[in-house]
Amino acid sequence: MDDLLERLRAGLPDEALITDPDVTPSYGRDMASFCDAGSPAVVVLPRTVEQVQHVMRTATALRVPVVPQGARTGLSGAANASDGCIVLSLTRMDRILEINPVDRIAVVEPGVVNAVLSRAVNEHGLYYPPDPSSWEMCTIGGNIGTASGGLCCVKYGVTAEYVLGLKVVLADGRLLTTGRRTAKGVAGYDLTRLFVGSEGSLGIVVEAVLALKPQPPAQLVLAAEFPSAASACDAVCAIMERGHTPSLLEIMDRTTVRAVNKLANMGLPETTEALLLCAFDTPDPAADLAAVAALCEAAGASEVVPADTAAESELLLQARRLSLTALETVKSATMIDDVCVPRSKLGEMIDGTAAIADKYDLTIGVCAHAGDGNTHPVVCFDHHDPDESRRARESFDEIMALGLELGGTITGEHGVGVLKKEWLARELGPVGLELQRGIRRTFDPFGILNPGKLF
Repeated sequence: MDDLLERLRAGLPDEALITDPDVTPSYGRDMASFCDAGSPAVVVLPRTVEQVQHVMRTATALRVPVVPQGARTGLSGAANASDGCIVLSLTRMDRILEINPVDRIAVVEPGVVNAVLSRAVNEHGLYYPPDPSSWEMCTIGGNIGTASGGLCCVKYGVTAEYVLGLKVVLADGRLLTTGRRTAKGVAGYDLTRLFVGSEGSLGIVVEAVLALKPQPPAQLVLAAEFPSAASACDAVCAIMERGHTPSLLEIMDRTTVRAVNKLANMGLPETTEALLLCAFDTPDPAADLAAVAALCEAAGASEVVPADTAAESELLLQARRLSLTALETVKSATMIDDVCVPRSKLGEMIDGTAAIADKYDLTIGVCAHAGDGNTHPVVCFDHHDPDESRRARESFDEIMALGLELGGTITGEHGVGVLKKEWLARELGPVGLELQRGIRRTFDPFGILNPGKLF
């Protein structure tokens, strides 16, 4: 420990090091339940690429594990500390280095908060689409590490589609530049995409070149009530089959709607079994919403209410954004699943989750990015009750198994971390697992980068 601190201090200012044992535990974990976390030896908060390189050279020399962190809003344990590790918090590397309206790119450091970047590019008439629910807190580096999604993915795609290039400090301290600043480029293997979603297991992202889009018109939202989740999912399938391109297509089940009402008095219809929100940011969103309203009614919607103004639309979107926060108030703890299935299987996934809730006598609310089949079943439980905690964990696993049975994946946007690494092995299969472990060893032969995550 003394040798580690002495070597770190040789290349870092005092303000970059936290060694107080009363403070370092606060950097121990992200927001995931049921994920082990260790005690870091030291927390480092660098401000420059050179300082990150110094940390990695020191860690490699001493074979000390390094756990990179952003805002720790993740839900898989990917940012959890391991015993004796260096926690490398990148939140102070928070500069927007460039916004280029001609090339439609932004160049940022990893600690830039998603919402800060979004507002900055809006001032140039541009738009950075990825918008995780935690966008007011989460950082771009964390979004890249876990390949985050968000509400707009149905039209605009996920984080991976906006990362053009990276600067990455490797385990031995070398600086790697990947990708490009150009609109096109196919030179060599796509190492940029390899780092997106790698959860800090291949290197430390210290700079990113991000693609931007022209800022779209303000979106209008439609809310449709359904007597069942199945009928709401039928409407989703009809909307996509007819070729519509909504900017948002979300489902909230009855449990979620009631939780949001209780938390924020939103006035949402508690008699509904499923509430579908659909938005368009097209030049004539009212016409698009009218077409969707007809499809919802044909699928069995009991009521369809289109918003007339951007303010009404924002109120509906705020209800959706509050879903996870509201469900956290139902019991003392939650486990937030992140299973993505083909759109055609969405109804089976939601109904199957309801059956699992009944089987384990638990409250499980479901909100979903319906347009891309990404469900978020939220298991609510009393963490002081050992039996209820056991049932919560078993139901969580059964939900993931259901997703795989339906041809889906165990995570659409939250990542693997500690929480799902056993399930990742099942999804990849032995050949895929072997190859991915081999890639990891190539970048990190001593196994010091975020050990215990993914595999």
